[in-house]
Amino acid sequence: MPHPRPFRFGVQLSHAASSAAWTDLAREAESLGYSTLFLPDHFGDQLAPGPALTAAAAATSGLRVGTLVLDNDYKHPVVTAKEMATIDLLSSGRLELGIGAGWMASDYEQSGIAMDAAATRVDRLEEGLTVLKGLFAPGPFSFEGAHYRVTDLDGLPAPAQSPHPPFIIGGGGPRVLALAGREADIVGINPAIRSGRVDGDAARDGSAAVTDRKLGWVREAAGERYDDLEIQMLLFACVVTDDRAGVLEGMAPMFGLTPDELADYPHSWVGSIDQIADDLVARRARWDTSYLVVQGVDAMREAAPIVARLADT
Repeated sequence: MPHPRPFRFGVQLSHAASSAAWTDLAREAESLGYSTLFLPDHFGDQLAPGPALTAAAAATSGLRVGTLVLDNDYKHPVVTAKEMATIDLLSSGRLELGIGAGWMASDYEQSGIAMDAAATRVDRLEEGLTVLKGLFAPGPFSFEGAHYRVTDLDGLPAPAQSPHPPFIIGGGGPRVLALAGREADIVGINPAIRSGRVDGDAARDGSAAVTDRKLGWVREAAGERYDDLEIQMLLFACVVTDDRAGVLEGMAPMFGLTPDELADYPHSWVGSIDQIADDLVARRARWDTSYLVVQGVDAMREAAPIVARLADT
């Protein structure tokens, strides 16, 4: 029997030197068979998500666009709701809205935004989700929580998708993944970045055995709605090669893993096109990961034959 969730692929891009360069990348992603173009949300050298996604959608006809992910701390959810509904409307319903509690310490340090304890940030994210869903629904919405208060606000314009654009929530800890299981449409299974910086501990937290536990947290929280979820995974490495063993041996120290552990690592693709395709089918059977996102222009092009082989299968 075919798997109930066919594969689809996204690419996370963030840079372009000009409008023409950016729209060319969007059209290239669409022509290569990618489902979605994503932008992250950081204060370093990247395009701002809202304007860039709008431009990408305008330059393409079927490519979906999304945030992977907005940091809930950077904007009040009332502002986020209006901006995201506008993108969804102007793209004719092609937005996927990823939102998270924030993790990158340097963003907070450089911007002067207070980086509260993780528990507080997740509390705020939970309230933010309630506000977003309330404003995407028809009619006036009111809410009073510990972090946000909204009074009789009608969230206009309405998004094109009903009841709202698909929500993506990704994370690596039990509380965020439980929230994703209860509230998201698409759940990203990610390493936990507890230090606020990508380091060896974060890499090891993405191992196969840890991913088994994380999927269990999602299943338990989702309950009967689990079968309606799409499970997503972000890729940190994509190397198409006929020397799988040699590349794994050379790369393993960068991840703090053994070559055998890296061969099984859910967030890395290494091998020939046939080997990677077989790996992805096996990983989908193990973790239900049917929505896979590569990062950067080089990876987008490197992975194109895999996308051609597996998309929609």
